[in-house]
Amino acid sequence: MTKITLNSVGTVKCRKIYRRPALGAVGKKISRLIGGFTLLEVCVAVFIIAIVLLAVYRLQSQTLLMNYSARFYTTAPLLAQKKLAEIEVNGLEDITGESGDFGEEFSGYTWELATDAVDSEELEKTAEALKRIDLKILLNGGELEYSVRTYRYLP
Repeated sequence: MTKITLNSVGTVKCRKIYRRPALGAVGKKISRLIGGFTLLEVCVAVFIIAIVLLAVYRLQSQTLLMNYSARFYTTAPLLAQKKLAEIEVNGLEDITGESGDFGEEFSGYTWELATDAVDSEELEKTAEALKRIDLKILLNGGELEYSVRTYRYLP
């Protein structure tokens, strides 16, 4: 089909018009898919991807934090047991409030020790030989803390 128009200048303009054949319902869907995505569809897809990536990054940071604290709460009881064994070997008589670290092998880990006599009317003279020992294991100056309280009898 040809369309003939007259310009304002007076010249004739011919243009051939091509028509697509009529498409059914399936043909319209196919032509829409071939045509590409709308801006709204792209924005929704980007928004969904952003939410998913944010959730994955948050999950990763929580996993790292949980790994860090799990490592501490696994190592701290072993270090406390080691320190209490050293106290047992060296003797309890001359223990006062002390603190220190565990050396290069466990950098960042420190310990604090406090002892006190036990006052009890029920135990009478036995309480004089009983000592309470409080041991704290700290990581990075108190970022994480593990405490142990034990009692030792010195006849």
